[in-house]
Amino acid sequence: MPSIKQVTCLSLDHKAPQSELKKLAERTFAGSFSDLDRLLESFDNSEIKERNLCVPVEYFGKHSSFKQRNDEYVQLATELTSESVSACLENCGIGKDEVTDFIFVSSTGLSTPSIDALVVNKLKLNQNITRIPLWGLGCAGGVAGISLANKIASANPEAKVIVAATELCSLTFIRNDNSKSNLIATGLFSDGIASALVCGDKAAEKINGSFDLRFVDSRSKLYYDSIDVMGWEIIEEGFKVVFSRDIPNIVSMKVKDDVLAFIASNNLSVSDISNFIVHPGGVKVIDAYVKSLGIRNDQFKNTRTVLQNFGNMSSATVLYVLNEFSVNGFEKGMSLMASLGPGFTSEMLLLESH
Repeated sequence: MPSIKQVTCLSLDHKAPQSELKKLAERTFAGSFSDLDRLLESFDNSEIKERNLCVPVEYFGKHSSFKQRNDEYVQLATELTSESVSACLENCGIGKDEVTDFIFVSSTGLSTPSIDALVVNKLKLNQNITRIPLWGLGCAGGVAGISLANKIASANPEAKVIVAATELCSLTFIRNDNSKSNLIATGLFSDGIASALVCGDKAAEKINGSFDLRFVDSRSKLYYDSIDVMGWEIIEEGFKVVFSRDIPNIVSMKVKDDVLAFIASNNLSVSDISNFIVHPGGVKVIDAYVKSLGIRNDQFKNTRTVLQNFGNMSSATVLYVLNEFSVNGFEKGMSLMASLGPGFTSEMLLLESH
């Protein structure tokens, strides 16, 4: 069966402490809310210590148009994705001409040709590469991209698939959006760039990756009548964030049952899962997972670490969690990889470490 062999994540030059970003929000939203001090407590309650940013904090102190921010996205996404992909290939000794497929995941900027085409040109990757850009999946995109790579590698045992997730959430910030959702998002989201290598059976035998996670099963679930839970509202100024406070409740009330059903369909129970490679969302989402599934807090240690040190980087975040496991080690047995995103949708993978 296909396997994930490598993951590479970038720590950006402009990481900023949460306390500094709270002060920025206090200045930006001054006069917008009568209870601003109470709302700003969300920065302190987030458990985030610092955030990954692709631009300096000063960038957000001035007005910029949608075009200006999207131009920044195209330039930075191309540069940073190229850096991530190149490092991922080098770390497992794969030549640029050996990559058969390139899945590019992002929801924070627009480009046609898509960023993957720009990266292929910049790095001079295989000219016969199959490119698949995935847009609009938000936080669910990382797991969805890995799941799609598994399907490709299942059909081609020689496949070497790069999955790159690049989210520059900070560049979507609309300075004159005085909504509560924008304030909360300002205290949570950040920028992340990560690449993973998924290989077919025969290709995997020849590659010495950092780990060997083999695919067992996958499942997607779209919840009817939940379109307005999260996403973008496209306005003249850019991407206006839509972010419901009900997401932790949805995890407890709906997602929990689907996680349990998915695990049970493979003749397993929650106690059989050794590694939870889960997108954090936010601290309340983490708590909802832990409480509803009846697991220990320490089983989400790597998820919390990523949230604390980087913030919520949308689709890329789950690959940063995967990298934490790569660094700290996987416990022997089964792994659950999971994330939630606009739709409202749930993406899950069952993996086995070897």
